[in-house]
Amino acid sequence: MVEKQDVMNQLDGVEDPELELSIVELGLVYDVRFEKKDEIIHAEIDLTLTSPGCPAAPEIMAAAHRAALLTEGLESVHINLVWTPRWDPKIHATEDARMDMGIWD
Repeated sequence: MVEKQDVMNQLDGVEDPELELSIVELGLVYDVRFEKKDEIIHAEIDLTLTSPGCPAAPEIMAAAHRAALLTEGLESVHINLVWTPRWDPKIHATEDARMDMGIWD
């Protein structure tokens, strides 16, 4: 059975091209859900961006889709671009990512 962490491990290799940090470390991946029909496992991934006007949006979404499909046992993936909650690095990013961005609590 495919686990959420398996997908997150694959997505960890996808970087925001402007910040050069993992989308997982940045906290841009909000959720991963699975649907199973006729032995086919599908993932719905909720992903946000650092800003609504992010010029790298198509690149990030395509890279996330490709990476998630590399998860063993996963047959299909859909990336849902979401804006709620609004991404805030102080809340969503890991401590390491915040430090790399120069955000100090």
